[in-house]
Amino acid sequence: MTGSPVIETFPTPTIVTLGDSALLVRFGTALTESANRAAIALATQLNREPLAGVLEVVPNLVSVLLRYDPLQSRRADIVGELRLRLFALDPAAVSASRDWTISVHFDGPDLDSVAADLGLSSAEFIAAHNARPVRVLATGFAPGFVYCGMHPDNLVVPRRTEVRPMVPPGTVLFAAGQTAITATELPTGWHIIGSTDFNNFDPAAAAPTQLAPGDQLHFVVAS
Repeated sequence: MTGSPVIETFPTPTIVTLGDSALLVRFGTALTESANRAAIALATQLNREPLAGVLEVVPNLVSVLLRYDPLQSRRADIVGELRLRLFALDPAAVSASRDWTISVHFDGPDLDSVAADLGLSSAEFIAAHNARPVRVLATGFAPGFVYCGMHPDNLVVPRRTEVRPMVPPGTVLFAAGQTAITATELPTGWHIIGSTDFNNFDPAAAAPTQLAPGDQLHFVVAS
């Protein structure tokens, strides 16, 4: 799709065909606040009012994947309805999400070096990190894994040059203007700044993850 913008505050989307049973609505090729908010708004709208024939809606950082059954629905019909939804996309779908408070033990092995790279003491970094709420930008990569952001430009550091083999669930990570939380054991190239007792993945629960894209998180120091 190369048509008009969705609304003036959202980037112009591109609809990409993926095989014969999926479409990708992409709002940008790099992570930006507006592209992420647009992806969350579209996914929220499609989950509230599903398109006929669409089997699954999966939001990512700047895009939304739609998987459909080609034996039940034509691609052209889905694209036509999708364009109507895009022109009516509502930014309020992002702001109406839930608030969470996440307690963090700021004792990670990279905390001091991250703070030093930013020209801060560890205490100053923690205060700046927790100074304002951040949004859940996306979930995925691994079960329950949460991307949160965006932090201001003065809190941006690149990822590590080396990957740690494994970190445990509840590890709080930091890089590229984001904070992330692991919910399973996995390798990572992010900086480890702490840990949390918050668990975002329970495979036995009806909804296996608690946090959703668009939710607002308030990080606080664990007592």
